[in-house]
Amino acid sequence: MPGFFFSHNNMTELNGKEDCKLEEGKVHKKKQKAFGADLKSYLKCMVPHIESGIKTSNSRNVMLSAEEVIQWSQSLEKLLASQSGQGVFREFLKSEFSEENIEFWLACEDYKKTKSDHLHGKAERIYEEFVQSDAIKQINIDYQMREATAKKAQDPTHTSFDEAQKTVYILMERDSYPRFLKSKSYLNLLNQLQSNTPK
Repeated sequence: MPGFFFSHNNMTELNGKEDCKLEEGKVHKKKQKAFGADLKSYLKCMVPHIESGIKTSNSRNVMLSAEEVIQWSQSLEKLLASQSGQGVFREFLKSEFSEENIEFWLACEDYKKTKSDHLHGKAERIYEEFVQSDAIKQINIDYQMREATAKKAQDPTHTSFDEAQKTVYILMERDSYPRFLKSKSYLNLLNQLQSNTPK
């Protein structure tokens, strides 16, 4: 049967058109109830997934304190040290079409913790995704650094991306981070949390 749902007309046709006139009213109600029950159970299956999506996006606000959000304004390092801070900053960078910077920085942080036997695969992935000249999420580094990083990625060590990561960090610190602190997304979040804090 194609699809989950049938229009009511199709359902009556499925059970035959020659129902008795007397019974038709009862049958019609039964079919509506059955269809309603099917729809309800389908939605019940879907709702937890929808709700969990909502909870995860709101849980950041629930878990956050105004104090933590104020700390983000002290340095980019403190902002990135916070899981919630990373998420809020990433959303801001998305709005500026520069989320590749934080994604690269996070990929490098993860790369440093990688076991030696997995370095090669991860180095290749990071290089292809962020560094090579036609990368989908190409980071803003100069030609020399791109070439140097390419060489290091071919024979990877835990420090292969350190220079490029540092450059991207400085770029975020000088450029995006000050704008983030003045942005509506940051200021609204801070105001919301401060107004919810009992005095």
